[in-house]
This record gives sequence, structure tokens and C-alpha cells, in this order.
Amino acid sequence: MGLRRFLLLFLLIASPVEAQVCGGTSALVTSDGRALGHLPYGDVAPGDLVAAPPGVAILGTCRLRPEAMAALQRLLTAAAGDPAVEGQLYALSCHRSLESQEATFCKPRAEADDGDRSISVAPPGHSEHGTGYALDFTVRPADGCHDAEACMAAKPAFRWLRENAPRFGFELSFPPGNAQRVKWEPWHWRWVGASATEPGAARARFIFARARREFPADPAVQAKE
Repeated sequence: MGLRRFLLLFLLIASPVEAQVCGGTSALVTSDGRALGHLPYGDVAPGDLVAAPPGVAILGTCRLRPEAMAALQRLLTAAAGDPAVEGQLYALSCHRSLESQEATFCKPRAEADDGDRSISVAPPGHSEHGTGYALDFTVRPADGCHDAEACMAAKPAFRWLRENAPRFGFELSFPPGNAQRVKWEPWHWRWVGASATEPGAARARFIFARARREFPADPAVQAKE
């Protein structure tokens, strides 16, 4: 791990008061470890990730942990078999390194302070994307939608996800009106395994245990599974 990467992770996870992001802007870290409302997750080791095969991601490279990637492929294959969804559902953003999350969080936004920014983007070190178990879906063709919340939620592909994604171990991290006070993100799903005995599920469920307990997903993979 490079020195800059180590220091960034240390500041964001270990600091009991605040973390420095975006060229010195402070992000308050509360006593429960959350930064601007987001739980701490750090970053998975690059060697624990695999790249998606062609046809999975619409832009760039999608990398996830192997068990999540296998489940994603099964999900997309099933979606492609539904005439209402065929050819519409893709991965857009998968794992993000600390540096990538910092760039995403710090991207200039008109008249946005850190509180506004964090509603839709987690500070580096506090994103589910860093675990290698979370991804953002997108629907194509966009038809002018630009992945806006209400627009995407009206798409047949999102309705298909709501009805079927839990069968493949995926759950919607930030549903409307969530107690975490994070913006509703119909595209953002985390993998926890379709059952507790599925390979990799125990680790994913351990990582997301607090989020699932305090800020339940909806739809969620049922605890009994």
C-alpha cells in the first residue's frame, strides 16, 4: 500500500474527529465512525477483485470480488431472458479505490457543500463500493433518463431488479426515505449472498452487518435465507 493511500485510509477510518478530503475540506467523523452519515468500509485489496467479462459493464472496467461477480453474471443472464428487460441492464460503476472515490466525492458540484455532496456520494473510505461487493446498475438505452432516480425507477429493468435481485443475493442499499439519510439510489445494490451458506456470503454479511441492522435495505435478502 502506498504512503498516500495508507495516510488517506488512516485519516478517514482512525480519526475520531474529522478527516481531510478535497484539498483540506474537513469531513466530520462522528463517534460511531460515520463520516457525513456514511459508514466506514475502507478498501479491498486489489488482488481480491476480478474483472467483468465483456458485455457486463457499459463503460470502463467493472471489478468485483469473485463471488459477487459470479452472482452479477447470473443476474444479468436471467434479466436478458426476460423480453421486457433484454439488453437494457448493465453494470456502470463497481469497485472504487480510495483514490477513485476521493475523485468522485470531490468532483466540483455547483453550490454544493460537503453535506449536500455526501447525500449522494460517500467520502473516500466510507463507500460500499470500496468493499468489492457493491455496484451501480444502469439502463440502456437511456432515452434521456441520465439515470435520474425517478426516471430509472420507472424503467422495466428497475422493476425487474426489485422483484428478482434478492434471488441472486443483491439488495438495495439506499431505498427511499432511508434512516441513513442518504439519497435514494435505485441503481446502487450490494451483494450479501442469496443464502448464508453461499460461498463468500458470510464475509459480505459480516462487512455489511451494521448497515443491514441499523439501516435495512429494501428490497433486502431475507435474514432467514
